[in-house]
Amino acid sequence: MEYSFRKATEKDQDQIWQILQQGILRRKNDGSNQWQDGYPNPDVVKKDIEQGHGFVLADADTIVGYAAILINDEPAYLDIQGQWQTDGDFVVYHRVAISEDYVGKGLSKKILSSIDEFALANNIYSVRADTNHDNAAMLGVFEKMGYIYCGEVFFRGSPRKAFEKVLK
Repeated sequence: MEYSFRKATEKDQDQIWQILQQGILRRKNDGSNQWQDGYPNPDVVKKDIEQGHGFVLADADTIVGYAAILINDEPAYLDIQGQWQTDGDFVVYHRVAISEDYVGKGLSKKILSSIDEFALANNIYSVRADTNHDNAAMLGVFEKMGYIYCGEVFFRGSPRKAFEKVLK
């Protein structure tokens, strides 16, 4: 199956929010505290799209996955309790979610590979991300995709495991 990875548009917003709501419920059902505090929400998605940070994985006209991608823009990463592998430019992503109808098809890895390609296209060789200590699914994806645990960062008062992948 051929998927496309592209910038999100305003018309994608409803499908993106549906996918994020499914992810919120999935995290809850998995026993994770991640995304159980009113974040993300429709305003976050709207802002992602308006600022050009929202990206979708699409199967023809159907949005099947989402991620927000930024360059050098994560203030919480300045205060890592630990050590990043690199000191230069980095791509950071947040809010990775896959449609319930497409879970289990390896699409998180497809999105992360697309983020690697985005980084390389921008001559950036560091990709950083974080997740809750209890998000087993994402922790597993990080391991499979070659991310290295670097320490903890804090969002909204909660510690998160921070990871970096150095692209060759």
